[in-house]
Amino acid sequence: MQPKFSILIPTWNNLPFLQLCVASIRKNSAYPHQIIVHVNQGTDGTLDWVRSQGLDYTYSPENIGVCLAMNAMRSRVQCDYIFYLNDDMYLLPGWDTALIEEIEHLPDNRFFLSGTMIQPHSPLDVGILADYGDTVETFQEERLLREYMNYPKADWAGATWPPNLLHRDLWDLVGGYSIEYTPGMYSDPDLTAKLWMVGVRHFKGLGNCRAYHFETKTTGRIRKNDGNFQFLLKWGITNSTFRSHLTHLGHPFVPTATTQVDPAVMRRNRLRSRLKALFKLLGTSHFGPIQPLK
Repeated sequence: MQPKFSILIPTWNNLPFLQLCVASIRKNSAYPHQIIVHVNQGTDGTLDWVRSQGLDYTYSPENIGVCLAMNAMRSRVQCDYIFYLNDDMYLLPGWDTALIEEIEHLPDNRFFLSGTMIQPHSPLDVGILADYGDTVETFQEERLLREYMNYPKADWAGATWPPNLLHRDLWDLVGGYSIEYTPGMYSDPDLTAKLWMVGVRHFKGLGNCRAYHFETKTTGRIRKNDGNFQFLLKWGITNSTFRSHLTHLGHPFVPTATTQVDPAVMRRNRLRSRLKALFKLLGTSHFGPIQPLK
């Protein structure tokens, strides 16, 4: 059987979680898939391990962030569909079956799909709060495999965060991940916005495609970009306005919901967003806070 998806996994010195992530793909997939890893630094043995496993990979001696890593891995993609997975995620049985069944019922490739995360600490409108450990050592794998479908979760609107999937033609059309968001804060909603701009309207989270997310918070080790403000400057509206009024993030999925936009509401939100951007720009510059004239 030919691989169905090219699974892209960026990683940064997180070898124990990466090993568990790859093991979950091999153990819990119904179909074969291509696994591609981008190794940032790899000073913890990640690079040697990836090579020993025969995985496809790209490599940078320094941490180049998520956006550049994702775009680098595109050069290794062999399948029609690209699936983005964090290295601190564990895929659960049925994840790929749910995606393939959804794809087979769609008329074309103009869609963006997300899986549903189970997390131990942070509640999400589009996820499930359930604690099965937040480290490799405390991970209760067998209990999770018995219970992960015990939590009802219907399909939801507003696919954005990983695990997510899109056709490589769409990826190429919008240019993949926008590197101005490096190291990566708000690069996921930016990709969603780019897909919206080229006419994609099928943004769907699948309740039966599930992954456990350890929430290792790799972002705590980096200096974050101000992605929320970058999104506002780029698109003229806030991310919260975009997901609330255009993709309807977290609402029960309705096929026509993403086309039903109240123009008056959007005008008010655009005005509010632009005023917010103006006030922020007036208060700061690239050199720090603007000082009053003396």
